[in-house]
Amino acid sequence: MLLLLSVVGCCASPNVWTHTHVRELVGYLRFDTKAELVKLNEIWELDAFYTNYLLAQQKLVFKQGNGAKVTKRYDIATTPHKRAGSYECVSTQCRSQMGSTMAEIHPGDLYRQIQKLTEELERMALSKAPAPVKPPVNQAFNRSLKAEVSS
Repeated sequence: MLLLLSVVGCCASPNVWTHTHVRELVGYLRFDTKAELVKLNEIWELDAFYTNYLLAQQKLVFKQGNGAKVTKRYDIATTPHKRAGSYECVSTQCRSQMGSTMAEIHPGDLYRQIQKLTEELERMALSKAPAPVKPPVNQAFNRSLKAEVSS
């Protein structure tokens, strides 16, 4: 997968790892153990193939501001794999390697693998001991005996 991102990076830099995408995929739980990190890395590796080879994305080609109104125009939705193959700076060796990678991908299996790993990650996060409860605030210390502002 690093091949595709570096090839695309020579001509354009797609931003596929947005905060929204990450939260949609793994949720809002806290992942702070080594085992969870390993599972997250497995998910990211598979999701990179899924996102860059199978999910079509629109690219902004025109943006014009006229006061408060902003006009945007997008090109036809294409996968980053096809977009990278259309660049002249990509060698034929890279194109053939991306093509063979695309031929090996089975979308349904890949999606099911990602979902399975995501469920395992969620199960790991929920089975951990809860975070320690913070001690209560000393209200007596915070209370003042006299008014702070005098008239």
